[in-house]
Amino acid sequence: MATVLHSAPRFTLIDGLKDTLSGALGEMLVEAKEEHGELLLSVQRDRLEDALRLLRDDHGYQQLMEIAGVDYPGRPERFEVVYMLLSLTKNSRIMVKVSASETTPVPTATTLWPNAGWLEREVFDLYGVVFAGNMDLRRILTDYGFEGHPFRKDFPLTGYVELRYSEEEQRVVYEPVELAQDLRQFDFMSPWEGADYVLPGDEKAHTPPVDEAKTTDSPKDTGAGAKTDAKADDKVSADAPAEEKTVEDRTPAPEPTEDRPGRAERKGDAKDTSAATEPKDKD
Repeated sequence: MATVLHSAPRFTLIDGLKDTLSGALGEMLVEAKEEHGELLLSVQRDRLEDALRLLRDDHGYQQLMEIAGVDYPGRPERFEVVYMLLSLTKNSRIMVKVSASETTPVPTATTLWPNAGWLEREVFDLYGVVFAGNMDLRRILTDYGFEGHPFRKDFPLTGYVELRYSEEEQRVVYEPVELAQDLRQFDFMSPWEGADYVLPGDEKAHTPPVDEAKTTDSPKDTGAGAKTDAKADDKVSADAPAEEKTVEDRTPAPEPTEDRPGRAERKGDAKDTSAATEPKDKD
């Protein structure tokens, strides 16, 4: 059988790598463990540069791929700085980490890898970890004048300020964050699963159903029939008003006021109203 050759190097198995690198680091090593199929080495913060140089020069981990930060607010040294190394010749990846606090500087790795300058600036910007020896330690992701470090667990998700373009001032202005939705409450319940509270109208759902429905078998149960229809025809009229009233039902008109007893008889002739209303001559 012909042997198939691949251009990629053989993958270095993690078995036995822990003992090899632990023995090489010696007293610089704090802890070595395997997690999720990867080797994680914790080293002393003051000896970080020596440990990284040993792994690069003696064990073939030539490239620094990434530097990441982790925040654990409950720990005395709340931050962890993780260095991810790659060996091209062994096709192997390992992680090296150190712990630090807000005031404890971490030795820079720019003396070993030039790209560490940008990566350390990211960790400083987002977490506030200071790297001793980095000559260009400035913010790199946040805006000018930004206060705080947004990847810390105690930093609010909405931040402290927001920016917008002001038409009046013709520039970008900073304002305190005002989110009206902070006062709203959302349950994010699926309508198919049902909410854990009673929706309006659902209180009727637990009402027991009627045991036996009421039905009418004959017209006498409802009062309908031929006699009822005949009485309705007598009362209903085609013209308005619909029901005709008899003379007795109508309200009687009031009595004339001229026929009231005890009223004195009028003086003069009031039949010709025009002459009675004309003014008299003063001659």
